[in-house]
Amino acid sequence: MGQWFTRFFKQKGYEVTVWGKGGKTEIASKLGVPFASDLEKAVPESDILIVSVPINVTEETIAEFAPKMKSGSLLMDFTSIKVKPVEAMKKFAPSDVEILGTHPMFGPTIPTIRGQTVILVPVKGRSEKWFPVIRELFEEGGAHVEITTAAEHDRLVSVVQGLTHFAYITIGTTIDRLDFDIKKSRKFVSPVYAIMLDFVGRILGQNPYLYALIQMENPGVLEVHDAFIRECEELSRLVRAHDEESFVKKMKSAARKYGDTAHALRKSDKLINSRITEYETILNSVGKVCGFSHFYSGKIHVGILGKAGPDEIVLTKMVSKGTSPHIKNKFVKLKLENLRMLSESELWEWRKENLEHSTRDISVLIPEGADPEVILNAINTNKQLAACEISDIYKGVNQGDHKRINRGDYKEFNRIETEKEREEAKRLGVTYRITVFGDCDANSVEADVTSLLCGLGCRIREKNLKQIEKTEPKR
Repeated sequence: MGQWFTRFFKQKGYEVTVWGKGGKTEIASKLGVPFASDLEKAVPESDILIVSVPINVTEETIAEFAPKMKSGSLLMDFTSIKVKPVEAMKKFAPSDVEILGTHPMFGPTIPTIRGQTVILVPVKGRSEKWFPVIRELFEEGGAHVEITTAAEHDRLVSVVQGLTHFAYITIGTTIDRLDFDIKKSRKFVSPVYAIMLDFVGRILGQNPYLYALIQMENPGVLEVHDAFIRECEELSRLVRAHDEESFVKKMKSAARKYGDTAHALRKSDKLINSRITEYETILNSVGKVCGFSHFYSGKIHVGILGKAGPDEIVLTKMVSKGTSPHIKNKFVKLKLENLRMLSESELWEWRKENLEHSTRDISVLIPEGADPEVILNAINTNKQLAACEISDIYKGVNQGDHKRINRGDYKEFNRIETEKEREEAKRLGVTYRITVFGDCDANSVEADVTSLLCGLGCRIREKNLKQIEKTEPKR
């Protein structure tokens, strides 16, 4: 999370310095920020000090560094509990240093703060200056900011994290105890079971020390465990006794306490349907150019989608700028759970930035009274073009034969000798420069654009006509 927020604050224009007791300066180098080799100097120079360390060393870290902070600065912590860290900050930070308990309710695999929840715990009399600044910073990024007290935070989080993590980890350890074949069970999967398995796997795949500390450092979690275990035992007793009515009564009681179960059904249906829709979109894209972003590496993979299965896809990688020729038509297998399919606009931008393009000029005489910009807009509807612009506007048949004029300045005409030339001169000459995507056939695209221009009443200059004749297939 320290690395995640280093990038976040850096993008917001802050100068960020990092430190870790492991002394891993290569992480700082990767992030493009300095490593605080001299903490005695770095801490008093900082406007904000953020403690993002394991829960069980948070208090001692605060005790070590908080007293060194300068007047008017801000001390924050990114910890999953709040009572103990906030008390430590109040105890060890100088009275003229402000305090703000902070809990980002997401992990470092989330790509952006947009749509995420951040809990802030301001301290009365110690958060006046910096609290609105930090709140605005998070909200500008699209986060939902929730304000609470340290005690209320820990009570709610004992269920929000304590219970849910405990239940998911217990499901995982139970599956391990049963020696159950997860991979085989996926062949008989229901949508709810698939989503549940993914969440269990998500928790099990994280740092187990972090999850152990979330369970062990919040005193309220033990009460939650006791209630959970009692309910498991009670429900199991009803099942063993075949007491259907009591089982139903318990479920109905829980549903009433839960509240809007219909809303939960709609939201879970939306989640299930989004998974189905995403997979159908991928299946329908086989044989087409597609792009995928890898959640963890951030790498973009673009190519022709060859195969798509429930778990992985096969992509024929597209050769981009600077790519070695030997990887042309290279196949790559990618796991679907690690990927997000690029939108049409994202794929267009990637192709524009990364492919080697072809540029062609098409010179035409446009119909009298026509607007070159309107014709340009019509050309730009061709999705095989990375760009299209007007490179020149002139009078007469041949570019350069007559005085060039600015766009929109269509009233002044030179003296022209023949009647034919006089008629030709009433029509503006325009050169449209098209940039064709590197994965498209430039000759074919130029022919398509030329055909469009003719359909709009333009007269193609002779050199373009000859070029089109060369590219058109013989019938």
